[in-house]
Amino acid sequence: MTFYDTHAHLDFPQFADDLTQVVDRAGQAGISRILTIGTDGESSRRAIQLAERFDHVWAVVGWHPNEAGTAPEDPASVLRPLAAHPKVVALGETGLDYFRLPSRERGGSAEEDMAAKQQQARVFRQHLELAAELGLNCVIHQREALEDTLMIMSEYAGRVRGQFHCFVDSAEAMRRVLAIGSLVSFTGILTFKNGANVRETLTQTPMGEFMLETDCPFLAPEPHRKKRCEPAHVRDIAELAAKTKGCSLDDLSAATCEAATRFFPKLR
Repeated sequence: MTFYDTHAHLDFPQFADDLTQVVDRAGQAGISRILTIGTDGESSRRAIQLAERFDHVWAVVGWHPNEAGTAPEDPASVLRPLAAHPKVVALGETGLDYFRLPSRERGGSAEEDMAAKQQQARVFRQHLELAAELGLNCVIHQREALEDTLMIMSEYAGRVRGQFHCFVDSAEAMRRVLAIGSLVSFTGILTFKNGANVRETLTQTPMGEFMLETDCPFLAPEPHRKKRCEPAHVRDIAELAAKTKGCSLDDLSAATCEAATRFFPKLR
């Protein structure tokens, strides 16, 4: 029985001192695949270096929407050669984030917010265009931006699928994601006391249409709350997910790993 961590940030400084032990603990917990996710150009290069260093680590390359302002005019010029690496399985994380707009971060104006949204959308579409060209899928970040994210993703339905990572929206929203050929992914929020709405969404999500992830070093599940999260904690998330779905861990393992290998074919 094995599980995958389909969204980790192993290049973040929280893992600088003990990364080898972190990866070893993941293997001991039965986590046989870890995807480490780029958030900008340099982070994406580090993700590839980690994928080269560890056998059961793969990389995703791209610009996080909160880093869209640092993206080059043509992100594809940077991402295309990175995506050619045999252990790069997708582009991202890309998408939209309206939680950290200028007006919230530093008292910016409505005009600055609009400019930031437009820049995020431009970079998002550039990722999707390149993904369609290369036959890859995208890891999607959307925070307080579901409607606009779905609108843009729907333009690429049939060409690019999205993994809507760290999914915390309603069952109705989940069904809209699945309707455009994308899928959802659940984190340790499933285990939180205030995560009842996320558990309800999982209950209604069909087997084979969702993945598991940590988004580590963030969102450590119970019983690790307020500590650094790491890929081994997928096992804790899986145990709660199986209970929520009313299935065995074996069945959950088979369904989530198959969903991941269909979405990220290089993992096979």
